[in-house]
Amino acid sequence: MNNEIFWQAVKQNDKRFDGLFFTCVITTKIFCKPSCPARLPKRENVIYVKSRKDAEDSGFRACLRCKPNEINTVNEQVEKMLIACELLETEEGVSLDVLGRKLNLSPSHLQRTFKKVIGVSPKKYAERNRLEKFKSGIKKGSDLTEAMYSAGFGSSSRLYENASEKLGMTPRTYKKGGKGMEIIFTITDCVLGRLLIARTEKGICGVKLGDRDEDLFSDLKEEYPRAEISKDEKNLKKFTQIILDHLDGKTPDINLPIDVQATAFQMQVWEELRKIPYGETLSYSEVAEKIGNKKAVRAVASACARNKVALIIPCHRVVGKNGKMSDYRWGTERKKKLLENEKRS
Repeated sequence: MNNEIFWQAVKQNDKRFDGLFFTCVITTKIFCKPSCPARLPKRENVIYVKSRKDAEDSGFRACLRCKPNEINTVNEQVEKMLIACELLETEEGVSLDVLGRKLNLSPSHLQRTFKKVIGVSPKKYAERNRLEKFKSGIKKGSDLTEAMYSAGFGSSSRLYENASEKLGMTPRTYKKGGKGMEIIFTITDCVLGRLLIARTEKGICGVKLGDRDEDLFSDLKEEYPRAEISKDEKNLKKFTQIILDHLDGKTPDINLPIDVQATAFQMQVWEELRKIPYGETLSYSEVAEKIGNKKAVRAVASACARNKVALIIPCHRVVGKNGKMSDYRWGTERKKKLLENEKRS
């Protein structure tokens, strides 16, 4: 059972998953449907079971609000996609053709449906699953080689191919919790206050806006507690000027390399944000629809909130319904000013 998929379904009150699993809340001893409209519980207090009997046998009682005992049918399409997930997790290297035959679906239909339901393609899902297994093995104390082969990577080159994109650093650095990473940063004035820019050898790992240098540096240090961080205005001069020119309306597009950690879903959302034209906005629901999952509004908002490279990934161009100004990590006033400046330019 894939807890990440289930948690996203619960956050989005996704009716498509009703009957395929049940949410058990440890603190209340109540079990619910994924679509239950009750207040979202804390993730650490939630476990998932496949049947009502499993929930009742574990001492949980049915929610009086969503009435999970009244479910009589399930969404067969979603059920097949969850089976596909299990196959991708347990059968190394299973192809789209093989998946299609096992589920009695054409490869093209499977590809489209899987991305619509799960949010990423089967290939991306399998890649993410291998990387999560690798990270889990590392955290449990396995050495690099053992974790690599246990996760299904046939060689170190396969692991390193996508490591910088998916881990934000090399696997060996990840094993050390970021220790040994070298990050340079600079802080300067801009039209929105103080601007911090930080980068690794691979790309920009932080763009932050604020009022106090001490707070900006503290935020950077908190994100990379074991990295070697040093100030270096000279080697960041080019990047700084590009971002300042962007803020002044001189360069609408910022095409800088980034080096950040993200899940496959976050990457998918961020890629869509970078497509929003300068001076224009989309609502969270419109972004969710563009990535093929119109129910993922909350998840899109969460991905925007986790963006560590302001401006490069323009999460400020995502607004609430009817253009309503929504929360922004660096302050709603800065978001409002950014959008006003872009529309004037």
